[in-house]
Amino acid sequence: MNGQQGGQSPPIPSLETPMAADPACPGTLGEPRSPDGAAPLLPTDAAWSTLTRPRIAVTLFFALGGFLFAGWAVRIPAMKDQVDASESELGLALLGVSGTAVATMLVTGGLCRRLGSRQLTIATAALLSVSILLPPLTHSPLSLGLVLVLFGIAYGGIDVAVNSVAVDLIAALRRPNMPSFHAANSIGSLAGAGLGGLLAPHLSPARHMLLVAPIGLAATAVGAVLLMSRPVPVAVVVEVPPAPADRAAAAPRGGLLVGTFALIALCAAYCQGAMDNWVPLHISADLAGGPGQAAAGYALVALSLTVGRLYGSRLLERWGQIRVLVVGGLVASAGALVAALSPSLWLVYLGLATTGLGLANIFPVALARAGAIGGPSGIAVASTLGYGGILLAPPTIGFLADWFGLPVAMTVIAPMVALAAVLTWIAPDDGELRCRPGEDGG
Repeated sequence: MNGQQGGQSPPIPSLETPMAADPACPGTLGEPRSPDGAAPLLPTDAAWSTLTRPRIAVTLFFALGGFLFAGWAVRIPAMKDQVDASESELGLALLGVSGTAVATMLVTGGLCRRLGSRQLTIATAALLSVSILLPPLTHSPLSLGLVLVLFGIAYGGIDVAVNSVAVDLIAALRRPNMPSFHAANSIGSLAGAGLGGLLAPHLSPARHMLLVAPIGLAATAVGAVLLMSRPVPVAVVVEVPPAPADRAAAAPRGGLLVGTFALIALCAAYCQGAMDNWVPLHISADLAGGPGQAAAGYALVALSLTVGRLYGSRLLERWGQIRVLVVGGLVASAGALVAALSPSLWLVYLGLATTGLGLANIFPVALARAGAIGGPSGIAVASTLGYGGILLAPPTIGFLADWFGLPVAMTVIAPMVALAAVLTWIAPDDGELRCRPGEDGG
């Protein structure tokens, strides 16, 4: 943790000022230093060598989560026909994934502390690989929603568990590896959607999942061996309180700012959840696209998010967070309108790519700022509201589609991401969060 003299808090990092991320603590700004603050902490060759296998494993599990979810998502149009669901019925069935995933995330942190983050990552990855076999076996909206509960439990569990292991690795390695981990998730989504696009015209959802599930189980087995081959230190997050004189004034202002950035996270997550669940159906139902074209739309969203996150750090360092998020939000808003209302499939593809690029960095930066202001509790609030946005997207878009049609319903994405841009513009800067590596963990 950074050392300070005389009990004074360090300068608060600004949203507008480009700064390097602190690899010892995701969501912070600045450079990890020795306990006296005199010199930067650098990873030794031994640390990199020791933790190479866990790093590969965590990257694999991030990619696996994206791969399996995308494999399911591109078959949603076929599942809608199989269970003979209306848009609103399908939206409620999809709530089985998003709702139970959010509920699972609320309790998975405690399970990680009790059972170990690595063990829980492996268990939920195996459950996710198996549960993907169940939706194609259903023949009614109710049964589809019920089996998606299990899929949502597994997906919510692996999301929290693998991110927990990633935080521990970043603290131990003292390198900013979190962007690459999340890019792996996007790449996994792209691979799952691409494979789905190739298989959808030729295979039923059941046979498709029979090919995807063994891939997931094999990847889980390989990842388990790599992840458990070396102990991984646990990162202990330490909240730095304000000076006593400023404490009374800082508390309500800090709470308001955490709420603001949590709302930004909700807006961004809502938009991504809406695209994940409804883009394939929009292309197939409203534009008469085939299964491969619908899968290509989903893959294009995943690709644009991947590219945006791979280059996001460079943009943030060069232009500052306010400019990147505000401009990105406005660009994504325009792209969402094109994707929803254009009668041309190629213009829809262009709109989806634009939306993904603009949206890519809003959610992670919002989480980082909430953590910088409110510490661990700030991260918890922003994460809960953010994933709540994913929960709200399927049913609200579904009901709006029943009333006004799916193209009009999908225009809701535009004002939501525009609201995120406006909130970013008006939100002042405040707060920080630090961490230090802890002892060996499970």
